[in-house]
Amino acid sequence: MKPFSNNKIAGNEAELIGKYLKGDEKSLEILVSIYLKPIYSFVFRQVGKKDESEDITQDIFIKVWKNIKRFDQSKSFKTWIFTIAKNTVIDSQRKKKTIPLSSFENADGKNMVIEKISDSSPLPSEIFYKKNLKQGLDFSIKKLNPEFQTILFLRYNDHFKFREIADILGEPLQTVKSRHRRAVIALKKNILSAPKNQPGSYY
Repeated sequence: MKPFSNNKIAGNEAELIGKYLKGDEKSLEILVSIYLKPIYSFVFRQVGKKDESEDITQDIFIKVWKNIKRFDQSKSFKTWIFTIAKNTVIDSQRKKKTIPLSSFENADGKNMVIEKISDSSPLPSEIFYKKNLKQGLDFSIKKLNPEFQTILFLRYNDHFKFREIADILGEPLQTVKSRHRRAVIALKKNILSAPKNQPGSYY
């Protein structure tokens, strides 16, 4: 699967946003379909619970829907939506607030977020790993602290540049680069220290 951050999609996003702002509701549904699984994957990595991740993902897209008119189209929509996701996860962990399933229904009573989360397409975790390395990498990454996990996924799963990661996390660029270096070193140690024939071992 090609990264969803490629230039063609990025260009289409500006067009979709423009059409939505002119009253084309279908354009918002397309934007949701582009970002739903990457955002859900991001949330699930932070939360670790399916039901809670679905509720938070809904909350994120509700915020996108409410605030998209104020989005600065000279900036990256991808960075903007992931920043909303990061802040929403933090808020939800503080409040533990459940979002009603009806909150993102359209005029026809269809809930575009729930319908797309519940489809039969591959789970977000299946997109990141190469099949023959999935089990070992999963085991090794989960042994890292959450900050390291987040920065590795944003860099290699979600294909963000370091400057974009810094914007999303609200951290200085050099802090992000330093944390990335430490995360890679820690991941290598986890892989090399994994017992033979156990998850995380490549021997």
